[in-house]
Amino acid sequence: MTGRTEWPGDSPDSSRAEKELSPQDPAERARAICLRLLTGNPRTRKQLADALRKREIPDEVAEEVLSRFEDVGLIDDAAFAGAWVESRHHGRGLARRALARELRTKGVEPTLIQEAVDQLDSEREEATARELVDRKLRATRGLDRDRRLRRLAGMLARKGYPEGMALRVVRQALEAEGEDTDGLDEPF
Repeated sequence: MTGRTEWPGDSPDSSRAEKELSPQDPAERARAICLRLLTGNPRTRKQLADALRKREIPDEVAEEVLSRFEDVGLIDDAAFAGAWVESRHHGRGLARRALARELRTKGVEPTLIQEAVDQLDSEREEATARELVDRKLRATRGLDRDRRLRRLAGMLARKGYPEGMALRVVRQALEAEGEDTDGLDEPF
């Protein structure tokens, strides 16, 4: 007697199959790691590959598992990029440049990044910039005009908006409040 409870259907073959699929099997470990990581949030192929490499999954096994996950639609970098752009633009007000930078750090291919950020046309981007400035405008009241300009344009610059657009949007917001904007067209 081995001290192990025998269950109906147990055979020497089933214990061998368990060993082949045990957490020691690199392919099974890779699948389990990927599924666990994908449960919380979508991830890019590169993020998953990095996680597998960190956990010492052999490259050829990782490649096989990642390819299979792509084939069945569990990894889709194009969908990830599109959702990322929509979410971060709507939620944080990030512009195309900042969104592209974030997607690059996540390992998304340049062509997929371009397709995703092209979802945002310049009109929508400028409308978001206006909303951001409108929200911050009250907090800058009482400051001199140049300081307000620097704060508001700086906020837009940190979110990836081009300098020309940022200055134009801020100037228009200040004009709407009755500020004198003569000389604000030059870059600061």
